[in-house]
Amino acid sequence: MTKPFTGIRILDFTRVLAGPYASYQLALLGADVIKVEAPGGEDMRYGNRADAWEKRGLAAPWMAVNANKRSLTLDLKKPRAIEAVKRLAAKADVVMENFRPGVMDGLGIGYEVLRAINPRLIYCAVSGFGQTGPQRATAAFDGMIQAMSGLMSITGFEANGPTRVGFAGADVMSGATAAFGVASALFQRSHTGKGQLVDVAMLDAVMAYMAQQVSEHLVTGRVHGQSANLSVTKKPTGDLYRTRDGWIVLAVMTEPQFRRLMPALGRADALDDPRFADWPSRIAHSKDLHQIIEDALMRETSAEWARRLAEADAPAAPVLGIPQTVQLEQLASRDILQSIETPHGTVRLAGSGFRLEHGGGTVERAPAMAGQHTDEVLAEAGYSPADIAAMRADGVL
Repeated sequence: MTKPFTGIRILDFTRVLAGPYASYQLALLGADVIKVEAPGGEDMRYGNRADAWEKRGLAAPWMAVNANKRSLTLDLKKPRAIEAVKRLAAKADVVMENFRPGVMDGLGIGYEVLRAINPRLIYCAVSGFGQTGPQRATAAFDGMIQAMSGLMSITGFEANGPTRVGFAGADVMSGATAAFGVASALFQRSHTGKGQLVDVAMLDAVMAYMAQQVSEHLVTGRVHGQSANLSVTKKPTGDLYRTRDGWIVLAVMTEPQFRRLMPALGRADALDDPRFADWPSRIAHSKDLHQIIEDALMRETSAEWARRLAEADAPAAPVLGIPQTVQLEQLASRDILQSIETPHGTVRLAGSGFRLEHGGGTVERAPAMAGQHTDEVLAEAGYSPADIAAMRADGVL
């Protein structure tokens, strides 16, 4: 089946995570993503653990967001490399980069230059603070954006202070936003025939994901604090609980669910307790209710309670580690974790987070070695074997 972005060519200058995550989402959906790297490849290829994959320049975190792409190496400090970029951009649909604003302009391949060559070009720039504003030139990293956006202020336990989320959330949110921005611009181009700049600021992206908390403050003045593991609704039945062998999260949010939960726990008597007559009362007496529920849950294992509560239609899930999660039959049934052969063995990678009935996202090309497709890509741009050999001899590739 034809994928959504089949026939779309992306010239990808992105590095590290936010930008590569964005171009990876489009590559999964059929775009021909040409990853432009410095000779030897980007630093993320080599990681910091010195395992066998990293020594090959195929660090697992790098592979996670760079499958399905072709690798072209160019030394962008060389005039002939800049000439090659311009030639490639003339036939590209999208250019993506996540340098600080002004870096691509300084190289001579910024938006204004490239759109003069190709008016239909969509140019996506991902940066910490965007292409405008007083902080546009400030370098930004995931931790900085988590801190500035307010994300850390609502995460974790008060006693421990502000807490980062357990993955590079600002990078990934920004990458998803960039992919959506590029997809939107491509769709708009189908009506207008015009390319455009897609300006993605990491700070903006994270704020958009925090729409509920931000809007509630702007509308009502309420300031969200750290909720530990409690649901943002503050309902005590949306919280983390101990079991006999671990932890389970309850997500009991409605009255019917509450009335199914307590009998399933063997505490139907709590339904007649005036302290728990309604949600305001339950929130007011949350410590008492929490203790009643946890005392019951401590009698059995997380797995047993997950089974019993599922039968009772009282939403709950055991807290799993990643080694357990990747073994779930549910994930296997939806093919989110996909296998791809490399010269060094099979690797499993996460694919698209959604399915399409026709031509959805799949991992089809192994993560490339640095420069693996240089000759192929340049030949497609009209360079002869002699041209390519000369460029290699001059250190351009």
